[in-house]
Amino acid sequence: MNVLLLGNGAREHALAWKLSQSPLCTNLYIAPGNPGTAQHGTNVPLPLNDFQKIADFVRDTMIDLVVCGPEEPLVKGLEDYLTDLQGFDKLMFVGPSSQGAMLEGSKAYAKEFMQRHNIPTAKYQQFNASQYHQAVAFAETFNGPIVIKADGLAAGKGVVICQTKEEARATLDAMLNQKQFGDASATVVIEEFLSGVEMSAFCITDGTHYLMLPTAKDYKRIGEGDTGPNTGGMGAVSPVPFATRDLLDKIEDFVVVPTVVGLKKENIRYRGFIYFGLMIVNNEPFVIEYNCRLGDPETQVLVTRIENDLVELCTALFNDGLDERQIVRREGYAVGVVVASDGYPNEIKKGLAITNTDEVDGLLFHAGTTTKDNNLVTNGGRVFTAVAEGSTILEARDNALTVAKQIRFDGKYFRKDIGFEFV
Repeated sequence: MNVLLLGNGAREHALAWKLSQSPLCTNLYIAPGNPGTAQHGTNVPLPLNDFQKIADFVRDTMIDLVVCGPEEPLVKGLEDYLTDLQGFDKLMFVGPSSQGAMLEGSKAYAKEFMQRHNIPTAKYQQFNASQYHQAVAFAETFNGPIVIKADGLAAGKGVVICQTKEEARATLDAMLNQKQFGDASATVVIEEFLSGVEMSAFCITDGTHYLMLPTAKDYKRIGEGDTGPNTGGMGAVSPVPFATRDLLDKIEDFVVVPTVVGLKKENIRYRGFIYFGLMIVNNEPFVIEYNCRLGDPETQVLVTRIENDLVELCTALFNDGLDERQIVRREGYAVGVVVASDGYPNEIKKGLAITNTDEVDGLLFHAGTTTKDNNLVTNGGRVFTAVAEGSTILEARDNALTVAKQIRFDGKYFRKDIGFEFV
């Protein structure tokens, strides 16, 4: 069958690598893709928010399966747009409707959904700009740290953990009054700070049935030892060593099942992946956030640990076959190390020559790369994710670091301590 994958990051390169291995995949197209995805299919210059151009390409190329990597087209309603078009009734689109994507598109909506379905999460209240003074008063009722979140999509930068009341006031002023994130912070969610350890859980669902994917843990801070500013993610490990069978059962029983049941009860069309950002407090799971797609850099380690044919898994969402399958996991661990440009997550230089990518001893997923005069050059803050496996996290990390060290470009930076608390 003909498959169209939407996106252009390391997540999409990892998905392209996995999708292209399927004997069911006749032709793989990636829009817009990057130099890495071009190794596994055909890149096509489609703007992700131009739904008409995407629809025309789907029709003209006789696409059977669309897999959407990033969240923005989902939140803006791409699934609804394509599903409602005449002649597209047989198209298989992996990703939720716009209503389902609101679980990520609006933190207030997600919190209300969790309340309706008794899904454990931090206590919270939401406020808009006209309620600035009430928001400050609520924030000042907390004695310890508090979490302030821009309600909408803010490119992973809309969550601030405030240590003091002064910091909370300044953050609320920036978001609500100064419109720091535009419409995304027209409403904010203020919630209690949960002290525990973070992890990520994932499932694939047809809106009725679901399959759990391997667990993962990502590392947001730029500096080793989890220091410095947040980023889009500097690395990930899978599986999570502390995720015992007891904890995994609790995550399914108290988080995943009520989420899928809630979607069905509310008649929300959802065929695709759900990412559960969790805080584990005294071995009890609390939902920090939902994503309506797979994460980055978690996808890069997940795909290496799943033996299943990904195209077959995706098509099972549309033929009532999901409950007849099970996820086959590889033994051992996978570690991903993000290789970034000097200065990330702030100002970075683009157009730096990249060499030695053909010499690496492992998987190298492209993110911020492009070609100039037929040469590979940097084109973003996060340039690659180096991924490797091992029987232990330490072995997998050492193997991934070997890959990261082999790539060459000026100002290359990567954390050497991904998974540090487990080795």
